[in-house]
Amino acid sequence: MSAPEVMDSSRTEVRTTTPLLFAPIALRGLSARNRIVVSPMCQYSSENGGPTDWHLVHLGKFATGGAGIIFCEETAIQAMGRKTYGCAGIYDNQFLPAYRRITDFLRGQGAVPAIQLGHAGRRASSKPPWTNFSPLNDADAAKGAPPWSTVSASAVPSRVGASTPVALSSAEIRGIVAAWREAAERSLEAGFDICEIHGAHGYLIHQFLSPLANRRTDSYGGDLANRMRFALEVATAVRGVWPREKPVFFRLSAVDGDSGMWTMDDTVSLAKALKAIGIDVITCSSGGIAGAPNMAIIPRTPGYQVGFAAQVRQEAQMMSCAVGLITEPAQAEEILQRGQADLVALAREFLYNPNWPVHAAKALGVPDYLDLLPREYAWWLKRRETVRQLNLDASADSATGLS
Repeated sequence: MSAPEVMDSSRTEVRTTTPLLFAPIALRGLSARNRIVVSPMCQYSSENGGPTDWHLVHLGKFATGGAGIIFCEETAIQAMGRKTYGCAGIYDNQFLPAYRRITDFLRGQGAVPAIQLGHAGRRASSKPPWTNFSPLNDADAAKGAPPWSTVSASAVPSRVGASTPVALSSAEIRGIVAAWREAAERSLEAGFDICEIHGAHGYLIHQFLSPLANRRTDSYGGDLANRMRFALEVATAVRGVWPREKPVFFRLSAVDGDSGMWTMDDTVSLAKALKAIGIDVITCSSGGIAGAPNMAIIPRTPGYQVGFAAQVRQEAQMMSCAVGLITEPAQAEEILQRGQADLVALAREFLYNPNWPVHAAKALGVPDYLDLLPREYAWWLKRRETVRQLNLDASADSATGLS
């Protein structure tokens, strides 16, 4: 099978002196300034589902730090699809001005604003992560945060002690697909250039994909083709309203479940079907259908999910994004140089160092690495470097008797 155009392009770029990590990448009609992606990171700081100044500052510092693509946190398509009361949503037009303020700022700093659309399904109606996502209860209701009914592919709770969700009817499934479409349309109005569909980490789409959560006997359950149906309907709906010149990503848990209940072969089959619909990039994560969301079923070692992205890229012949304990510049560059992925995504490392791209550019020998920063920062830091070099030169001349 011949390699896709993106793979040929990447091989050409390897011959240049610019690190691939900092080579621009074309995504349909968009161009990202580098291959560095800020992963969606839930902040549990939204107010009634809408973003606040916290989100502007949280995301804005990644744009000033030089990242190429910046995802807002997983954003619910329905109020009932939020994990917690503090989770973000885009199910109401009243949220759009606040999102537009964020996307305008990100774009103004040279980054591509992106949104991840999701629905928690049976993982909704929970408390924040620092409570281990324990279910809301009567005590919370007394404080003004009552629990709400959850939905899923089947009436199977996510874990012991969790509430039992209501199995969605076919009509309700169609309604949720429509809500995904409407959320994508709002995302466009809010100024986002990339949309990612969240099909991983034990959330609603994943609940349909996994036989551990999906016990249906209708056209949405049973064999792989039926279990993929909901995911493909959502992807079709989003791709149908997302502009042709803008890309759509899909995040999935590449492996999951006991005894190989969801395998890499399943993931490649889903990726191929998504590619046929027009999905552009697969972000390869893992785990989450049982236990805590994003609970890996493989050891968390550096780059522990990179192999999934490499296999999807090779076997589905489509672009992939690698994520999972990618923290070092040389590590990220090697992933790209080896053709294992087209993009690399970082999450918690950005919380520790929002200027990670600048440090990575310096480590990889990029000239004028400070130009990744806004002029308000870069000018002063360049001046400091000039003064420091002058002082070093003067000290060297003094030591050799040339002063």
